[in-house]
Amino acid sequence: MSGNTAQAVARRRIDQKELDAICARHDRLWQARPGGARAVFAWMDLSGLSLVNRNLADADFSAACLIGCDLSGAKLDNAILFGADMQECVLVDASMRRADLRGACLRGADLTGADLFEADLREGTIAAADSRLGFRVIEARSSRDTQAQGACLAGANLERSKLTGVVAVAADFSDAIMKDCKLVRANLKQASFRGADLAGADLSGADLTGADLREAVLVGVKSAMWRTDGADLSGALTDDRSSGAPVGKMPAADMLADHAQWCETGGAAGRPSVFDGVDLRALRSIRGYNLTALSAKGAIFYGLDMEGVQLQGAHLEDADLRSANLKGADLRGARLARALLSGSDMREAQLGPLLITADRLLPCDLTGASLKGADLSGADLKCANLTDANLSRATLRGACLRQAVLKGAITTGARGLEIQP
Repeated sequence: MSGNTAQAVARRRIDQKELDAICARHDRLWQARPGGARAVFAWMDLSGLSLVNRNLADADFSAACLIGCDLSGAKLDNAILFGADMQECVLVDASMRRADLRGACLRGADLTGADLFEADLREGTIAAADSRLGFRVIEARSSRDTQAQGACLAGANLERSKLTGVVAVAADFSDAIMKDCKLVRANLKQASFRGADLAGADLSGADLTGADLREAVLVGVKSAMWRTDGADLSGALTDDRSSGAPVGKMPAADMLADHAQWCETGGAAGRPSVFDGVDLRALRSIRGYNLTALSAKGAIFYGLDMEGVQLQGAHLEDADLRSANLKGADLRGARLARALLSGSDMREAQLGPLLITADRLLPCDLTGASLKGADLSGADLKCANLTDANLSRATLRGACLRQAVLKGAITTGARGLEIQP
């Protein structure tokens, strides 16, 4: 409560039976069947109830109490959650695209893998009529700002979401997709952004004191007046960060062309190239290149268009391939140990073994690689070594994993994973 003026807000308590009946009417509305009605839970108390996998797109939860509700897998696209009290809510894998969460309290909520694309989490207040004061501010907590203290948004999609002024002290945004996110004046003290993709985000005036930004992508970030006292930025990818020679200081395009010619002529023309530790982002596209046996250990390929590229037997250990387009790429027998492939598009990619001789196969090595949130739909991972690889929230629908080694691999939240003999 707001303390001085706001009294205890009376919310009407409903039980699971009434909740299910309202959801059923909402379903009928969506199916254009008679007896349908939009779900309106404004000023209701739904604490502790279950809305697992419910379709509640466009539903109204204004100022509702949802403490401890289970909304796992629920569809809440365009829903109004303005000023809702969502403390300790379970929203794992929920779809909340363009939802209105202004002024909501998400303290301690679990939004692991949730889709909050273009969601609005800016500051918000709720005004209610008051006979003595005319209007008084009614709040679900002590502050008017959207609050997400201690909330878990690991792996969540927050692309283009509005978080201006959000209070998210000690929140977990690790591996979240936060491209073009608005975080102006946000209170993000002690928050974890480890491995998060904040490319193009606006962090002007944000307080990141003591935040964990290790391995975060901070390319194109607006950082005027931000505070990063005590923040850990080790391994963060920035506009000017280069782990080796920047590509602009070497004729990279010519060298890659020479390497492609060397591959295509069986070594008769051109010459092999070495890009170990080189920042290749400036190339933007190497689509369709033949780069068989390329050495690019620890190189930065972040965001590159590499569709259909041929990298059979390539040395890509410790390379940064996050958010790269590797659709249909040929990576048979490639060495990708400890490579960063989070958020990359690897649909239909070939990650199977490379035939060296009639009786010798070289499997693709993905030992300890990070494939968090990567799309591996239809990819060939036959015989691939995925020992200790991280496949959290990766999409593996239709992928071939026959004889793949998954010892110690993390598969939490992986979609479409089918272990084949």
